[in-house]
Amino acid sequence: MNIISSDSLSTPAGHYSHGIAACGLVFVSGQLPFAKDSRVLPEGIAAQTLQALHNVEAVLLAAGSSRERLLSVQVYVTDIALWPEVNRVYAQFMGDWKPSRAVIPCPTLHHGALIEIAAIAQA
Repeated sequence: MNIISSDSLSTPAGHYSHGIAACGLVFVSGQLPFAKDSRVLPEGIAAQTLQALHNVEAVLLAAGSSRERLLSVQVYVTDIALWPEVNRVYAQFMGDWKPSRAVIPCPTLHHGALIEIAAIAQA
């Protein structure tokens, strides 16, 4: 088992790792849409979705994996009405690859983010 840390992301503020690699898999902790060392959220759901996806990818790359090796993605969104735009950005980012996915509406996310994304990938 290996703790994964990406130099492209801020150091976690809580008691968690960017990710864990074990048993040939990479478990990516929920990624909020913050750029490294920034506490300013991007404007709008499209920009927040793209930043959260880039953060997931940063953890995958640090583990020697990639977005094309994603197996499962969990998307937490504060308003299901945002889903069409989230799905558009997500589909553009993923291209032809379609990992399994769950969309979980939730009333609030930390720091007022509109989206948080967690994932599991093949190492």
